[in-house]
Amino acid sequence: MRLDVTVTYAAERGYVASAPELRQPIVALSLGGLRRRIEIALLPDDVDVQLLLDGHAERERRRRCR
Repeated sequence: MRLDVTVTYAAERGYVASAPELRQPIVALSLGGLRRRIEIALLPDDVDVQLLLDGHAERERRRRCR
């Protein structure tokens, strides 16, 4: 199963993921941590998580990769 998750970045919270399949938004300080938390929330489903970064999240990801 493929799950598209919308991700934004909020300076005071970190990365915030939301999707209809998630009960509530999931927050993490890194994209890797965010993906792990999403996978844990959806256990035992075998899910291919696709993070769809908005402008804020993409800028933060680029800033951290410098």
